[in-house]
Amino acid sequence: MKIRICCVGKLKEAFFTDACAEFQKRLSRFCELEIVEVPDEKAPESLHPADEAIVKEKEGRRILKAIGPKDFVVALAIDGSQMTSEAFAAYLAERETEARPLTFVIGGSLGLSDEVYARANARLSFSKMTFPHRIARLLLLEQLYRGFKIRAHEAYHK
Repeated sequence: MKIRICCVGKLKEAFFTDACAEFQKRLSRFCELEIVEVPDEKAPESLHPADEAIVKEKEGRRILKAIGPKDFVVALAIDGSQMTSEAFAAYLAERETEARPLTFVIGGSLGLSDEVYARANARLSFSKMTFPHRIARLLLLEQLYRGFKIRAHEAYHK
């Protein structure tokens, strides 16, 4: 199964890069994983709403260029569907039967553009809480790993 994670921005802190690298290594036995980092736009705290829309649009164009035409796209969004780890494992199995690349999209600090949401086949939420994109990436990698371990009936999941 080919999985792509398209993220706005780079990981800067060593503890995030180390943790993400560990899960990438663990996932290598279950799937072909690619992480694509698109550049983020500068977005100071005091941006006017019109400028926020411009930032999301620019980041969105970069994201859309990184998505393949046949990809099944899942946007991480606070208003997305929530599921248990077992349900997520089953969701991965469903996606695998479609034989399409599975792309997860994680937006920048302002979220995703309307164009990215329009391209998405589904929306996924880890919580009603807001997480920084660095933490969302780590959570996604961990849940992917957990999902594959559940599917393999291996002892990671408790």
